[in-house]
Amino acid sequence: MNLPWISPADRLTKLPQYVFARLDELKANARAQGVDLIDLGMGNPDGATPAPIVESAIAAIQDRKHHGYPPFEGTANFRKAITNWYQRRYGVMLDSEGEALPLLGSKEGLTHLALAYLDPGDVVLVPSPSYPPHFRGPLIAGATLYPLMLKAEQDWLIDLGAIPDEVAQKAKILYFNYPSNPTTATAPREFFEEIVAFAKKHEILLVHDQAYAELAFDGYQPTSLLEIPGAKEIGVEFHTLSKTYNMAGWRVGFVVGNRQVIQGLRTLKTNLDYGIFSAIQTAAETALNLPDRYLVEVQERYRTRRDFLIAGLAELGWSVPKPSATMYLWIPCPPGMGSTDFALSVLQKTGVVVTPGNAFGAGGEGYVRVSLIAECDRLGEALNRLKQANIRFA
Repeated sequence: MNLPWISPADRLTKLPQYVFARLDELKANARAQGVDLIDLGMGNPDGATPAPIVESAIAAIQDRKHHGYPPFEGTANFRKAITNWYQRRYGVMLDSEGEALPLLGSKEGLTHLALAYLDPGDVVLVPSPSYPPHFRGPLIAGATLYPLMLKAEQDWLIDLGAIPDEVAQKAKILYFNYPSNPTTATAPREFFEEIVAFAKKHEILLVHDQAYAELAFDGYQPTSLLEIPGAKEIGVEFHTLSKTYNMAGWRVGFVVGNRQVIQGLRTLKTNLDYGIFSAIQTAAETALNLPDRYLVEVQERYRTRRDFLIAGLAELGWSVPKPSATMYLWIPCPPGMGSTDFALSVLQKTGVVVTPGNAFGAGGEGYVRVSLIAECDRLGEALNRLKQANIRFA
């Protein structure tokens, strides 16, 4: 029943439609018409969660000690597993008692951090294109966004020198993400050193989203923000088990870094939720203690798909650089076509779902993101459909 006398809050009306919700509508309509969709739109891993994690969860669920409310700050064992994992993967020492906080997935934490630290009118530096919660969280908080337009000719890296001093002096937070969703760009260690120096100079909180650091290929090892001397003084880093351990539906991630910032986020969350079901935290602890061969298997899966799809697209006129990390390809639209028009055309003509680049901000216009979330036989079918529909780059 429509209630015309009830209007949503301004913060809701200012949000553009979440592109993945709109894609779900279009996909549902196509399926209702009997279309065999090949969905390469969302970053939803198609692999199974490793068996030891599932077995750990089953055992934990059967233990009645997990049936009550979990601790607001997460279980001590999971927090210790997080800090041990960071030391093993990146050589970063963290205090599990105050420098690590479990989250209901990193998206939740990234958004709630904005609510915890931004007042209406505060200036936030956000790359464009970027993962939508990096700018939607600040929008919900009423902040003023200053987009940092990324460019292919600069390898999709933030140009810190292009930020006016008067803007930098006003900025409170800078969100960023390397390896990048959606551009797949990676940043050298020197960039992280520069951004830490920039943030210290202008007293800006750095919020780094490192969701794809473990999906790296060809010997590449991404840098953690917290590896950089002094970074923990002005920064936090978010991570998720969704991609690394095929746990997207489990909704578990974490943030590490500056104690003060993490405790502020914890304070907000104590008023919003009760944290993660402790049985899932036990399963997540198991995940972080798995041998590295599990990570190698995931990396090899996406590397194989990356190479297969890039080779097939080359036959259709696309020249797509091989990304060193992430589970995506960032592909230019054919000349003269915008992101939304191209994505809709591909869906209508072929039943293949891709994400328009402008869903990630104005800087993503002219590109689409393709997720490597199907086996090579389905990717091959997608390529055949593109070829039959004469969808080519030129």
